[in-house]
Amino acid sequence: MAGLVSDKFEKPRNRKGTILRLATYLFRYKYLLLLALLLTIGSNLLALVGPMLSGYAIDAIEPGLGNVVFGRVFYYAGLMVLFYFLSSVLSYVLSVLMIHISRKVVYQMRQDVFHNLLELPIGYFDTHQTGDIISRISYDIDTVNTSLSNDLIQILTTVITVAGALAMMIAISPRLVLVFAVTVPLSIVLTKYITGKTRPMFRLRSQKLGELNGFVEEMISGQKTLRAYFQEQNTIDRFGGKNEEAVEAYYRAEYYGSVTGPAVNFVNNLSLSLVSVFGALLFLAGKMSVGDISSFILYSRKFSGPINEAANIVAELQSALAAAERVFGLIDEKPEPADRVDAKVVEHVRGDVRLEHVNFGYVSHVPIIKDLNLHAKPGMLVAIVGPTGAGKTTIINLLMRFYDVDSGKICVDGCAIEQATRSSLRKAYAMVLQDTWLFQGTVFENIAYGRPDATPQEVIEAAKAAEIHSYIMHLPKGYDTVLTDDGTNISKGQKQLLTIARAMLMDAHMLILDEATSNVDTRTEKQIQKAMRKLMEHKTCFVIAHRLSTIQDADEILVVDHGRIVEQGTHDGLMQQEGFYYQLYMAQYTNH
Repeated sequence: MAGLVSDKFEKPRNRKGTILRLATYLFRYKYLLLLALLLTIGSNLLALVGPMLSGYAIDAIEPGLGNVVFGRVFYYAGLMVLFYFLSSVLSYVLSVLMIHISRKVVYQMRQDVFHNLLELPIGYFDTHQTGDIISRISYDIDTVNTSLSNDLIQILTTVITVAGALAMMIAISPRLVLVFAVTVPLSIVLTKYITGKTRPMFRLRSQKLGELNGFVEEMISGQKTLRAYFQEQNTIDRFGGKNEEAVEAYYRAEYYGSVTGPAVNFVNNLSLSLVSVFGALLFLAGKMSVGDISSFILYSRKFSGPINEAANIVAELQSALAAAERVFGLIDEKPEPADRVDAKVVEHVRGDVRLEHVNFGYVSHVPIIKDLNLHAKPGMLVAIVGPTGAGKTTIINLLMRFYDVDSGKICVDGCAIEQATRSSLRKAYAMVLQDTWLFQGTVFENIAYGRPDATPQEVIEAAKAAEIHSYIMHLPKGYDTVLTDDGTNISKGQKQLLTIARAMLMDAHMLILDEATSNVDTRTEKQIQKAMRKLMEHKTCFVIAHRLSTIQDADEILVVDHGRIVEQGTHDGLMQQEGFYYQLYMAQYTNH
């Protein structure tokens, strides 16, 4: 076993800490646990009476004479049937109760995970695979659920049965119990050694399954691109590699975990052999009756059997602990920093936005935004243009406080955004992203997502302004038409128009459009821009666009390159300068 674990396995983490965390969830239902404990004690004590009654029945036979007192035999046999039946009933009730408790624990655990997910900073989702996060919420928590509902009963049963059987064996023959002084420590040492080697394997198993889920999620969402570039075989090969890693990790964990049961079973059978030999010697010496030997052997099986079962479920417990560690790891991820104690709610926003000497980088010492200065006056339409990677979307992330600046200051109506609550700051913006997001629900519900109290007339007006009303009315049920997950039953352009209608409906004083018209045709773009300017009158608008033809009417155009504003002005003024903006515009004009 010395070579079971290579350097690629993680070192075991805080197992005791994980067990204590699980215990805190269980102790929320302490009264149900107390009932489960009483049921376990009752069920196992009733079962422990059986071997003693069996010994009494055997002793009803007189050795050497062949006389049998059948009345005593039937009496003790009847009691055995009764006690075993009652034990089985209590055991069934216990199983149902533990399933109920584990369901409550898993429900609360999933609630805690999802609640924390919604409080994590945007940066967490930028750096973690969606599939791995889903794997923790589903597979890992299901693993914990299985362990709580099954393995916990096994552990409780083991403790009570072993203690009870040991007490009965001591009462029958203290000298014969000395056999277990050798075999039990041997079982413990074996189990501890093997589980110490296999624990990292189960953690690696959960990790590899999470990576596999993440890869599958990415490939499913990118099916069109995958096929357009004829990457089917390459993707199959990559999946094969990740699948092999996951299967290998699963195999190694289960294979080496399965060593525990047979190893402990061997020691237990050894103890049974020793009990039989020494018991026979004590009988010959007149120190024990045949009934006592029979009862002792039965108790020894009850003593060693649960130990063997416990060894068999150790592998499952390792898997559950590894899964719980991953779940708690997600729960323990640092949420978005709390608002300052003196943070105030931003109300009646006019839309005066200033960025003063702002510096920012997603990674330390790798700046994206460098000494950025910007003043957007109330009611202005500010367009932000520049090549890919220039920092356009990063500016929006900073305005919304999805990330905090490294240095410098951003102010809204003269108030530094660090001094405002995040919720009120973000409510001051309506936002339409390049990647549209719709949920499974009606068209009406999707448009009214930011304002659930909106009236049908307000929703219709927003849809008309976004040039999507006519299309909606041609749907089977109009505004009551149910969209499938992520709006996959409508085109990308229509999805974008719905999200624009959603932004228009928001009673926000500032608007952010991040490549918002990238999926609609030029004619519709102009209609949207016209309607939006009318709808967003006296509100500050920030527009990021690659199509420079769509922002010619902007009050201010910021040309960003390598995190700095290199040019600033109106379309006509920038074209007359024949600088960086002129080159960008002419490149697009020439290409089209």
